[in-house]
Amino acid sequence: MITTSQNSSASQLADSSLTRAFELCVAKTRTNIRRLADEPKAAPWAVDGNYFAHPEGFNELGNWTSSFLTGMAIIAWRATEDEYFLQQLLRLAPAYREKAFNPEYHSHHDMGFLYSLYSVAMYKLTGDQQHRATGLAAAEALFHRFNAAGGFIRAWGKLDTDDQENMAIIDCMMNLPLLYWAGEETGDWKFRDIAMRQADTTLKCFIRADDSVFHAYRFNLKNGQPLGGDNYCGRAVDSHWARGTGWAIYGFALSYRHTGEKRYLDAALRLARKFNQLLNGDPMPVWDFKLPAGETALRDTSAAAVVVCGYQELERLGAADSLITKTKEALLRNLCTEQYLNFDPACPGVLRDGQVGIDGAGTAQNAYMTWGDYYLMEALDRQLHRTLTWW
Repeated sequence: MITTSQNSSASQLADSSLTRAFELCVAKTRTNIRRLADEPKAAPWAVDGNYFAHPEGFNELGNWTSSFLTGMAIIAWRATEDEYFLQQLLRLAPAYREKAFNPEYHSHHDMGFLYSLYSVAMYKLTGDQQHRATGLAAAEALFHRFNAAGGFIRAWGKLDTDDQENMAIIDCMMNLPLLYWAGEETGDWKFRDIAMRQADTTLKCFIRADDSVFHAYRFNLKNGQPLGGDNYCGRAVDSHWARGTGWAIYGFALSYRHTGEKRYLDAALRLARKFNQLLNGDPMPVWDFKLPAGETALRDTSAAAVVVCGYQELERLGAADSLITKTKEALLRNLCTEQYLNFDPACPGVLRDGQVGIDGAGTAQNAYMTWGDYYLMEALDRQLHRTLTWW
């Protein structure tokens, strides 16, 4: 029989491991945010954990990841009250302003990832109107990617010049909070309206009858008719990419928080229960739940970190059942083990064994990634400090 004292000891041990992991995130962020401020650039992923070896600049087309490092610095600043983090963050303001206000740099839908975790958060914490203006400019740029006929936000590429302009992807669910914020901040509900239309299109087209998800979907640009699924991150068009489920769970939960529309909460819960079913008690999800027989079941810690955050949001909304809470705790506990954390101060990366492709879709390799690090730190911050997020 497990005694009360044993339960207490286990709880203290779990809290200790989470605290240690959070302190690791703070320590690595101290160095990483200075390096980013010294040279603003994309910092996506690296097999060896050295994000700063990546050649892509801050304003280049593929940069959707810089703000995972700023998001970590904002969490560190709020948790430690150390002004060092704020000083480094402020050094990045000109780069964010330039990117938001120059249409030449508007080449994807990830203004939400970039600006929710920098300008919106900085405005809320400091009250600086320049951050507000930058965040609203980013929301306006995202608004202009909306295709009214199809009811979707175009994912990638320059508008009217790229063959990918008729495609939306599941990741966009995490860009919608920037639009909700802009609508709430300005009273102009055009932002909220297109966010909800994107969420509704995701419900209609991306979520299959068995509650698995497409990574991408294409539409006829003229009449808006759905053309069918596509894939750039999962194993195949008809597969079930684990991190895509994480984006959808968290994104639908946030859409419910901002709108109160129950269909979004219902969707988040359906997807969470499907994820739990497919996880089947494993300590870490495979990168795609529909891998062919005999293929290596590579795990994805970044998918786990995103799902933990989604489950925390469901708890905040009072909608999580006991299995969602139990799974959240198990995933977070496993993420905070020596197997997955790198305590070497010389390595910028925190979390091992996230999944990225090898030369395109349908493939997988393990790597460190800044989004895995960020969502782990967000999850730890919420679990340990009960703080709010900027989404």
